[in-house]
Amino acid sequence: MKSQNVAYKYAITAIFFWSTVATAFKVALKYLNPVELVFYASISSALILLLIILIKKRVKDVQVFIKSNWKTVFLLALINPFLYYLVLFEAYNILPAQEAQSINYTWALMLAFLSAIFLKQKLTLNDIVAGIICYFGVLIISTKGEPFSLNFSNIDGVLLALLSTILWSMYWIVNTKNRVDPLIGVFSNFLFSLPLIAIYGYFSGSLNSLPEINGVFASIYIGIFEMGVTFLFWLNAMQYAVSTSKIANLIFISPFLSLIFIHFVLKEEIYYSTLFGLITIIAGLVIQQLKRDRSNN
Repeated sequence: MKSQNVAYKYAITAIFFWSTVATAFKVALKYLNPVELVFYASISSALILLLIILIKKRVKDVQVFIKSNWKTVFLLALINPFLYYLVLFEAYNILPAQEAQSINYTWALMLAFLSAIFLKQKLTLNDIVAGIICYFGVLIISTKGEPFSLNFSNIDGVLLALLSTILWSMYWIVNTKNRVDPLIGVFSNFLFSLPLIAIYGYFSGSLNSLPEINGVFASIYIGIFEMGVTFLFWLNAMQYAVSTSKIANLIFISPFLSLIFIHFVLKEEIYYSTLFGLITIIAGLVIQQLKRDRSNN
């Protein structure tokens, strides 16, 4: 049964938790290296999703899906969570949280561009204009308000953050061919990715010591509220929604709410250039969505 009020409750819950994860990333990275964080967060996410699957008695569905789609599951697991979160956490390890999270929000735009290449979807004028605006916003943030100087605060971190948007977009492009309940699909990805992360961590020497307990607690939080159940909250919001566009547009609250957590928990000074750049990015994303919103209404 459709219920916009129920949809709002699920959506606001998801947005709140997503708004905390940039702060949680930086807290965890004080105690863990990026590989450790991916590993322990992935274990946490896999366990919470397994618990949901056991409660819903859907283990058989997982077995059937993996048996008939193991190649696709392996490819998706390689992209996300393995490569995507390794790159994303390394970007957060290098950049201030406010910069990394702002750049990461351009993934929706990257998805449009890559879909035009790999899915042969038409690139609209809105997409092109949005691209110019969004990436100008990235320039503003990454140069601390001097976009024409091209004097980046940390070019490696910026490139890693942009690479994470490519990986996340590729994950969704590959996933378009994957007709499966998201709960089953996401759990299967984590199940396949854990050995990959463990092998990489072992041979890179990143998992050769016991982690600090504070880092483990932070990674558990990330595993549950970034990688796990929050995604299901969002899916429920979209399923209950009478107007999906009104729910989808709520996501633009998240980066600004995230800055509040970053400032008060991490004690990062929020630069005016970050606020202006983030507003520029959001403006670009809104322009990109205009045609879609009109078609949904």
